[in-house]
Amino acid sequence: MTPATNSGLTTIDYSIYEDGLCLKDDIKLKAGRLIVPLYILVFLIGFIGNSLVILILIKYKKLRTMTDVYLLNLAISDLFFVFSLPFWAYYILYDWIFGNTLCKLFSGIYLIGFYGASLFIILLTLDRYLAIVHAVFAMKTRTIKFGIITSILLWMVAILASLPGFIFSEVEQKMYVACSPNYPHRNWMLFDIFEMNILGLVIPLVVMIFCYTRIVCTLLRCRSEKKKTKAVKLIFIILIMFLLFWLPYNVVLILIAFQDSEILNNCETSKRLDEAIQWTEAMSFFHCCLNPIIYAFAGEKFRKYLCIFLHQMLPNWHFCPFMHTHIQTYDRHSSLYTSSTGEQDISAVL
Repeated sequence: MTPATNSGLTTIDYSIYEDGLCLKDDIKLKAGRLIVPLYILVFLIGFIGNSLVILILIKYKKLRTMTDVYLLNLAISDLFFVFSLPFWAYYILYDWIFGNTLCKLFSGIYLIGFYGASLFIILLTLDRYLAIVHAVFAMKTRTIKFGIITSILLWMVAILASLPGFIFSEVEQKMYVACSPNYPHRNWMLFDIFEMNILGLVIPLVVMIFCYTRIVCTLLRCRSEKKKTKAVKLIFIILIMFLLFWLPYNVVLILIAFQDSEILNNCETSKRLDEAIQWTEAMSFFHCCLNPIIYAFAGEKFRKYLCIFLHQMLPNWHFCPFMHTHIQTYDRHSSLYTSSTGEQDISAVL
């Protein structure tokens, strides 16, 4: 029995058991009513939010720091992630009508976005860690050139990790036309799930816990109580949101890996796992909508640039009290330290 996922995207399967056919029409109907609207909502919010991040980084911030480079690549990863969602939404409602080539392409694109987002979250976490905990060393290493080189390397890793999606996903004629992974051996399926758990959850979580723990310890010595409190709150929000949206999905993936065991190999359990993977996966998609808020618009400068952009697009609407302030007022990227005290400017990093 293969897992009810298509490279991380849900597909409704009909599994044969000793007592006959395990029908799952009710799961497909529920998904059509409830999951599809979530896919469309994630697509709209994720597309608009990440497009705004890219626009502001290029138009206003001009990609002047390593952090800007990582934010740009995170937004691109999230756009890859949401790009194929309308096609998967149609697939949930009907059969896969887009052919074998697009089945492989969209499965691979989804995985590139998935792994890319996880890897660039790791880089952004390390970037903040260096900037705050090792500030002097960071001034020498946090360069545009280093950011571009590491970004290229991580895209190569993301593409390499996504190869199973390109290779094994194919159109099959079952009781419906399916686009799903057709693994030549069960070990490939286990490897795929193991890879998603390690690169998508374990490594990012370990890096975040280590780096943010050190960052919090450093921030507690900061003299600015207001900035310290705000930064610590943001760190806890990042960790909680990451766990909330990704942990349930990865736990269900692990259960699916053991679906052939005697305990889990029955029709009712299979149905519950299918429903669980659908819901946890759909909820995990919302993380790509939150990435622009958590990693970009949570920063004061980014919010100001957003307000300026909105004011330029809709001049008669007053979004922020500082609309008439010139863009250059906020265009100071030269240092992580205030000129008067030499104290680290936390708001420039978090």
